[in-house]
Amino acid sequence: MKLLRWALIAFVISIIAGGLGFTGIASGARSISKLLFGLFLVIAIVIVVIAVAIGRAVF
Repeated sequence: MKLLRWALIAFVISIIAGGLGFTGIASGARSISKLLFGLFLVIAIVIVVIAVAIGRAVF
C-alpha cells in the first residue's frame, strides 16, 4: 500500500505544480506517479493470482 500512497502523493504534486505553471516539475511528478502506480498494480495482480492458485486468502 505504500507504493500506492507514493503514487497518489506524486499525482497531487503534479496537479498542484501544473496548476501553478511549473510544467517541468509537473511532468516529472506525473512520470513518477505513473511508474509507481503501474508497479503497485503489477504487484497486486501477482499477489491475487498467487492467492487464487494456492486457494486461500493472502490478506
